[in-house]
Amino acid sequence: MSDGHDDRLEALASATERDDARFARALAEGHPERPREYRRGRAWWALGGAGALLFVGIALPHGLLLAAGLVVAGMAATLFDPHRRHPGSGRR
Repeated sequence: MSDGHDDRLEALASATERDDARFARALAEGHPERPREYRRGRAWWALGGAGALLFVGIALPHGLLLAAGLVVAGMAATLFDPHRRHPGSGRR
């Protein structure tokens, strides 16, 4: 390959390392894993917690638990967005 292509590949590798170091490290070791955009474990846990708050708020007619469940459900829904900005990534 030409030097221009090598420079582009090096820039792409450094950008990947900067954006998702865990993915880049696993890829270099030959055991790739999902990129950050597709790791949604925290989102499912938050959605489960929101469902639990909603259920308890309905079972014990308590408006504050219902409201908290709805707020947490809204926060969990944003975690499913693959194009959200990540804290500490330096992008604004």
